[in-house]
Amino acid sequence: MKITFAGLGIMGSRMAANLLKNNIEITVWNRTVLATSPLRDLGATVVHTLTEAVQDADIVFSMLSTPEAITACFLEKGAALSAMQDSALWVDCTTVNPSFSRKAANAARAAGIRFIDAPVAGSKPQAEAAQLAFFVGASPEQATEIQPYLEVMGAKVITLGEVGQGASFKMLVNVMLAQSMLIFSEAVLLGEKLGLDKDFLLNVLPGLPVSAPFTKFKAEMIREDNYDVQFPLEWMHKDLHLAALTAYEEDQPLYLANLTKEIFAAARADGMGRLDFASIHRYLEQRS
Repeated sequence: MKITFAGLGIMGSRMAANLLKNNIEITVWNRTVLATSPLRDLGATVVHTLTEAVQDADIVFSMLSTPEAITACFLEKGAALSAMQDSALWVDCTTVNPSFSRKAANAARAAGIRFIDAPVAGSKPQAEAAQLAFFVGASPEQATEIQPYLEVMGAKVITLGEVGQGASFKMLVNVMLAQSMLIFSEAVLLGEKLGLDKDFLLNVLPGLPVSAPFTKFKAEMIREDNYDVQFPLEWMHKDLHLAALTAYEEDQPLYLANLTKEIFAAARADGMGRLDFASIHRYLEQRS
């Protein structure tokens, strides 16, 4: 069984490392070759072209940044999809819009390749600790083949029935995540204006039933004004854009998520794109 992992960014590098730490042999590829060095040290086979990486692979995992990156790497004429062997399985873990996942699935089917979308919930710490949640666009029977690999990269696997449903559910998760971060930041800033101690707010608010659990971790970033990236703000903005695009395709109003998207866009334009998305607090703070 030849397993290939394509895309070694913040998430992909740690997911691939967990495969290697569980004695699963993999071939890895990344557009920036330097990112492959830690995985080579763990025993990965490193190749310099994606075409070489996917040739003869039984399963190809991809974890790239955007639909455009997936298109360039897999779907364009002469790209990786055309080099994969018949009946190979392509598992895309990239966060993309559902219609794009279905487009990728159709292209794969035309090339004789099987396709599953399996985006993840979690950021850098969860990827390192193999605590990700996978949202799998496949039936339980179809997901059986990749289940052992997902279980060493994550703590939860949710199968959602058909291609595109994994991407659909991930979109809902990130829409809620972005808005929760924004709401939490606004509440803290208002609390300070009302004379409440910032440390008190950061200690108590995350533990209340009304708060999203992840705010406990982001509160420490706010406390220290240190937004070392776990999930980049620019990718959250991208995900909100894809949600807005999907809402348009489905003729579904998306009032608050679109407002949130524009605030994240402004923070990105202000130079915060490569910081953690919790830096939306710093952006609001500078304007309060």
